[in-house]
Amino acid sequence: MAEAITVARPYAQAAFERARELGDLKGWSEKLQAAADAVMNTDVRTIITSPGAVKSQIADLMLALIGSTVNDNQCNFLRLLVEGNRLTLLPEIVMLYEAMRAEAEKSLDVEVASAFELSEEQKQKITGALKKRMGCEITLRCKTDRDLLGGIIIRAGDKVIDGSARTHLSELANALA
Repeated sequence: MAEAITVARPYAQAAFERARELGDLKGWSEKLQAAADAVMNTDVRTIITSPGAVKSQIADLMLALIGSTVNDNQCNFLRLLVEGNRLTLLPEIVMLYEAMRAEAEKSLDVEVASAFELSEEQKQKITGALKKRMGCEITLRCKTDRDLLGGIIIRAGDKVIDGSARTHLSELANALA
């Protein structure tokens, strides 16, 4: 059986292309995320994966859960997922869609894990350096991880920059062994 991400890719691409045509990347992003959140709810997942569930009722349930401001294109997309038994792929579709949106908008969400709280000056330095290196706008999300001992780990898309003391100590131990 194909990986979920592989099956989700054409759906994410189709949603992205339609959203771009309509000039509504953000609106689609919000509705796709709302639908993915609904699908991840255990009660909803039980209903949508039930063999006896009626597809039209599943579609109506999903539309009710994601809100009243769904446009016809978004409604049709959701119904297409229901008809193809692909609703459970929504988390993967959202992930791929957001990556395409970030690339189109020349922006990147970056997660920085540090042993201690970063100051505003440190955040600005990191943002500036990443903006220069990546060539796009950077949205920084910082979290504290005391296990790092010191330093930081930066995750930007599929790139990881590990400057943590824990990693350096591990590399030193391996070199000495």
